[in-house]
Amino acid sequence: MNSRRHFLGGAGAIAAAVGAATVGRAALAGLPEPVHQDSADTMPPLQPGQGRPYRPVLTLNGWTLPWRMNQGVKEFHLVAEPVVREMAPGFKAHLWGYNGQSPGPTIEVVEGDRVRIFVTNRLPEHTSVHWHGQRVPNGMDGVSGLTQAPIQPGSTWVYEFVARRPGTFMYHPHADEMTQMAMGMMGLWVTHPRARHPLIDEVDRDFCFLLNAYDIDPGSFAPKTSTMLDFNLWSWNSRVFPGIDSLNVRQGDRVRIRVGNLTMTNHPIHLHGHEFCVTGTDGGPVPKAGRWPEVTTDVAVGQMRQIEFIADEEGDWAIHCHKSHHTMNAMGHGLPSLIGVDQSALAARIQDLIPDYMAMGGRGMADMGRMRMPLPDNTLPMMTGQGPFGGVEMGGMFSVLKVRKDQAPGDHRDPGWFSHPPGTQAHEVARAPAEPSRQDAAGGSSMPLASPSGHEVEVQVRKPGGHAHH
Repeated sequence: MNSRRHFLGGAGAIAAAVGAATVGRAALAGLPEPVHQDSADTMPPLQPGQGRPYRPVLTLNGWTLPWRMNQGVKEFHLVAEPVVREMAPGFKAHLWGYNGQSPGPTIEVVEGDRVRIFVTNRLPEHTSVHWHGQRVPNGMDGVSGLTQAPIQPGSTWVYEFVARRPGTFMYHPHADEMTQMAMGMMGLWVTHPRARHPLIDEVDRDFCFLLNAYDIDPGSFAPKTSTMLDFNLWSWNSRVFPGIDSLNVRQGDRVRIRVGNLTMTNHPIHLHGHEFCVTGTDGGPVPKAGRWPEVTTDVAVGQMRQIEFIADEEGDWAIHCHKSHHTMNAMGHGLPSLIGVDQSALAARIQDLIPDYMAMGGRGMADMGRMRMPLPDNTLPMMTGQGPFGGVEMGGMFSVLKVRKDQAPGDHRDPGWFSHPPGTQAHEVARAPAEPSRQDAAGGSSMPLASPSGHEVEVQVRKPGGHAHH
């Protein structure tokens, strides 16, 4: 973590850049120093050293923003700026974010805290910050042009309000939103209850991350900000598998996972090996009568879902988005299906001209995870990741919940791969089974055809202006 002591030349330089509508010079003389984080590792939970006590969260591949107490007010300093984010080892993206990273650091407070957030703009254009889902005075809502003038480059503004209700929220710009959010400007906000809450249980492990997506051409560094749906990188906290850290817990722990979605589509988040309940949204805790067991929950655009479960099954359990294209990297679009097509003769002819050419897709796409074909610089394979038994053949929104008997309380270190007890793992049989009998009948229907032809019908599909497809 790097603290930039001379950021913007000190408080005097910041004061000279601040508009009259923000905060006075006397307050700026004691402006909290901005803290930056350059590492993409998951940082340990930030234990509260001042203010009301709470059990902190762990931000996956992220960190919590430090604060200071100033006459009973909890003060933070966010810096909106261009950042370089390592999305996975060997692949970096030029994004916009806060305090050195995208997403920005998680902000943690306690219900009833008076909070003051200084926001310094180091972007090439104006910005603002909206406190998504929170109850704030209208003038603090952060909608550029509606509730405030935009924060111009080089300026520092301040937001101040009381954290009125506990829950998980988000922050993001409400100025040139299409560009700035597509460039990675977002972060999480967690308000902890100040006392025991009838709908908020105490947990042993509390994880959080944001769903975000980018469209970055292979070999390039910057996202295409005008993309509406055809994103090729689906990420958690601007990291893609295998760059997403595992969630490491002790067997028997009560686990909470907070997931916020600021992509352009919904994501059904699926957990293997356990059932969970959705216990909260960004609207607040869910009444207990409204909860039911699930293994997948859909997180729609602009929503947060808080799930909880008892990690009572040892093992390495996958957790991922269940849209299959969202667990792949650098996805292409509009490609023909070549399954079952013999490309050997064509591949041989092409290799006379391009020796490194490889034919792909005839047996499915798993070959992509095994091939070592040349890739453009700063690009990831579409499917990657090595597990204890070979290629995992995943990418994008995928990680692992690691449940261990001997994981110490509060220890979030990776315990390594699970050792399966004898007789608890799938294996190859010694002798192939007999060929099964097969059903050749065509099957029935709810009613007979209007004009039975007595012969098989081959369906032909013709697209407008195109050719017939069989």
